[in-house]
Amino acid sequence: MNTFLTSVLLLSTSIAASAQMSDYKGYKDPALFTRMPHYFLPAEDSVTDKAFDAFEFQLKEGTQSVEGHHLKYSYAFDEAAGNTPSMLQIVRNYQAAARKIGGQILWDDVRRTTIKIAKGGQETWAFLEAFNEGRGYDLHIIERQQMKQDVAADAGALGSGLKESGHAEVPGIFFDFGKAEVKAESEPALNEVVKLLQGNPAWKVWVVGHTDNVGSVESNLTLSGARSAAVVKALVQKGVDARRMAPHGAGPFAPVASNDSDEGRAHNRRVELVKQP
Repeated sequence: MNTFLTSVLLLSTSIAASAQMSDYKGYKDPALFTRMPHYFLPAEDSVTDKAFDAFEFQLKEGTQSVEGHHLKYSYAFDEAAGNTPSMLQIVRNYQAAARKIGGQILWDDVRRTTIKIAKGGQETWAFLEAFNEGRGYDLHIIERQQMKQDVAADAGALGSGLKESGHAEVPGIFFDFGKAEVKAESEPALNEVVKLLQGNPAWKVWVVGHTDNVGSVESNLTLSGARSAAVVKALVQKGVDARRMAPHGAGPFAPVASNDSDEGRAHNRRVELVKQP
């Protein structure tokens, strides 16, 4: 989790540090927000944690699906504590807390709100929904990120693609946002490319980097070229003859999906091998 999320935000006096009743199995609040006073997490399913998921956030102009680490908290009010806060009171407290750390309120009504916080390189979205006249509320948090590629390239599949269509995508090669250094978790995919080229010693390939269309054409061409060169360098370090490979940056010019969605842009950010004559 990003270090930004590890510092608990202290809200105004209307949000207390803990609830009267005990949380199920010691469940705790998310690091981003404390809870409303006299609310607790009563059951096993009061907290769910999915390493990668999507959630549809309500916006003024419609909805937006955001992907990443998904946390959900379902709070219940301790009836013994007295008067229940209104649903609007719950919404306004979370909005005030978000604003203190630079958050944006993207949408709200009397019982729901969508919040976006961008800080320290981490983009976090939150959706709060109060119900039953304030006796409970759900809080969804998405720490936006790309899915970690669990399935790496396979030398056999890469070879088949090159033979049949002259090109093959190499899944499992990773870069940080806007950067060209090949990340350590790319090792399995790189090893499969080495295996492919060792098994076909007469082959030469172009290593082609592709981007989505976010940013200028010039910056994407530069980035894709730098990434393809970094992949070639990594393969040379693993023993592949540099004369058998040439880097090329295609930028945003050969999309395989629509750039109008997060999912489509993720597909377009890729590295391919293209067989040279």
